[in-house]
Amino acid sequence: MAVFVALGAFLMTLFGGWTAQRVTDRRHLVLGLAGGLMLGVVGLDLLPEALEAAGHEVFGVPQALLLFVGGFLVAHMVERLLAVGRAAHGARDQKTPEVGLTAAAAMVGHSLMDGVAIGAAFQVGDRMGVTVALAVIAHDFADGFNTYTLTSLYGNTRAKALAMLFADACAPVVGAASTLLFTLPVELLGSYLGFFGGALLYLAAAEILPEAHHPHPARSTLFCTAAGAGFIWLVTGLAE
Repeated sequence: MAVFVALGAFLMTLFGGWTAQRVTDRRHLVLGLAGGLMLGVVGLDLLPEALEAAGHEVFGVPQALLLFVGGFLVAHMVERLLAVGRAAHGARDQKTPEVGLTAAAAMVGHSLMDGVAIGAAFQVGDRMGVTVALAVIAHDFADGFNTYTLTSLYGNTRAKALAMLFADACAPVVGAASTLLFTLPVELLGSYLGFFGGALLYLAAAEILPEAHHPHPARSTLFCTAAGAGFIWLVTGLAE
């Protein structure tokens, strides 16, 4: 089941890369909706489940919350390191193809862990698996878009950009399939989901939503974001 659902992430990543080659003026609406979906999944479903599975306290704070903050910080540090690399090598007249490939490879690694998160969530239960998969699929459009863009931006050929895009698309499926080989303890699952939720929230708040509003600060984008979060609230309520 986890591998089958992960195919949705595969297709969405490819769709994001395809869109990167044919950017339209409506991309901000898609990214706004994706950010709202991710926010809803993290705050309304993923974090409560993580707290239930790994809620014992470490120095007065639930373990899942500590890892949630840790996931946010790790995602922030990785993004900042990549940004420093881009600033150091991104001059127009000094494009460095290796920088683009490195950044794209980091995206592939991130997508691999997304697949592991899907598989781990299905070990908790089908409903949890579907909601985590929805969050992954929602932001994989941006992953595919960014993977293709980062690779080509630094002077790599179209063939290399497409190869990195395909690797990024396959990574969630491989990650989900890997969880068929082992079963994680419930507390470890909760801890991982808490960490994953923090990283996912960072992607939504610091990457996807700012990108959605940067070129087109419009009320329609805000509406799509609110609609995405509201949709997750509705799905979560109906599932109870």
